[in-house]
Amino acid sequence: MSKQPPNDRYISGMQIRRKVLGDAHVDRAEAAKTALDAPFQTLITETAWGNVWASEAISDRERSMLTLALLAALGNFDEIPMHIRATARTGASKSDVLEVFQHVAIYAGVPRANHALKLAKETYAEMEQEAGEE
Repeated sequence: MSKQPPNDRYISGMQIRRKVLGDAHVDRAEAAKTALDAPFQTLITETAWGNVWASEAISDRERSMLTLALLAALGNFDEIPMHIRATARTGASKSDVLEVFQHVAIYAGVPRANHALKLAKETYAEMEQEAGEE
């Protein structure tokens, strides 16, 4: 879809994206990519994954916790399940996630934290069910 060969930041970003989100998620996203959103997907891969997540200044666990806090605080709930699933790879525990959402409750509001926690509970339940089916 892209006319230019992938650059180093894109390649690194895709590797990190796969490490954090898992191959199945990335494969589904790539399969759903169209000419309309391909430039956006490249932007996200290069900047979010190839730049921000690639930084070694903080751990993946810490970055995962920050991401969940920001998503909840800003009310961007659609991506919370994806990032809850990522905690299985980043090392953020259920206890860490609870602490994150408690922090959100104090600094950004109880309703946002409550909804984020609801999504986390649902996603963890799905993950446990999927693990039991394997």
